[in-house]
Amino acid sequence: MFGESGSGKTVMVSSFYGAAQEPQNIKTSGFNVVAENPTHNSQLLQNYLGMKNSSKLPAANKFSSTSFAFRIHVKNIPGVKREKAGQLDALSLVWHDYPGEWFEQNVSGPTEAQRRLETFRALLSSDVALLLVDSQKLLDNAGEEERYLKSLLTNYRNGLLSLKNELLDDGKGLVTFPRIWILALSKSDLVPSMNVTDFRDLVLEKAGADVDELREALSKFVESSEALSVGEDFVLLSSAKFNANKIEVAERVGLDLILPIAAVLPLERHIRWAQMGQVSRKVTSYLLIGVGTLAGALGLVGGLATKFKSGKGKLVGIAGLLLSQFGPNLKSVVKKGELKLKDLDTVALARKNSLAATLARFHTDLDKAEEEQILLRSLR
Repeated sequence: MFGESGSGKTVMVSSFYGAAQEPQNIKTSGFNVVAENPTHNSQLLQNYLGMKNSSKLPAANKFSSTSFAFRIHVKNIPGVKREKAGQLDALSLVWHDYPGEWFEQNVSGPTEAQRRLETFRALLSSDVALLLVDSQKLLDNAGEEERYLKSLLTNYRNGLLSLKNELLDDGKGLVTFPRIWILALSKSDLVPSMNVTDFRDLVLEKAGADVDELREALSKFVESSEALSVGEDFVLLSSAKFNANKIEVAERVGLDLILPIAAVLPLERHIRWAQMGQVSRKVTSYLLIGVGTLAGALGLVGGLATKFKSGKGKLVGIAGLLLSQFGPNLKSVVKKGELKLKDLDTVALARKNSLAATLARFHTDLDKAEEEQILLRSLR
């Protein structure tokens, strides 16, 4: 998650984690979100309860970054058989929080410079990046939104380019890289009349050329830039509804999509890109890593999760297996993308399990968010 100072990153991770600990949310979600570090559990809950009970915002993050690692433990779903012994029963999510000033001003010295470099290396090993656009700053520049949007996108571009030589090994493009860069409207509760299509139209009308320049800059970091999406996906986010004397943490927007976006969006997009036949063999292998990991979690048979045939990136049975395992929702997305799987190996499917059911529900959540005009996904 990339955002300038004050854009709501620390509030967002606190609201995400705190809401996940509410008993009613655990009951309806079918999984538990657990902080791997007990100190992070205490810190994030303290932030969340301060907002919920005392209308107190968390302190801003200064000078250093924190990586919050979460395990998402899937509960057994009634009527669905429990996973076989040895299968994965959890997903993981790492959320990086860092000072937004790192995009806006120089660091204080070599120690902070090293922290920034290490943080950005971690950020650039993610599958999905969210670029935050601050609703408050849009309101502050009402009628001249391009002033803020151009400045923001320029800061993102220059901030990353300034570290390019240090982030790349001998100038070679990265294979492991966030290939989906989503523009996210933070504090969307401040502009309740704006839906995700309105947000997209505003950004592209006022700063479309700057989005293109950011895409061009990011393409310099990555091998096979054909498998790269920048500013093609949009989402609305709000940590709570903020009133004069009260913070209503139950009135969130988009935060419940973080897990589905992290778990499912790369899967469907990576399969499409791997099928294009326009990316290098090394990148095709990378695109299928997540597919293979999820296949193992779903109990698919054999070592096919990481294999693909020689030639122009033809996939073996793993892609077809996943389409079958996820059911009609993912199939419909693949059909819309005109994905055609050929020459697939025939293998047996393991029985359905709780993790498979949860991932299928994540996909349904993304579909519902599009219907509600909270999320807009690229069709490419």
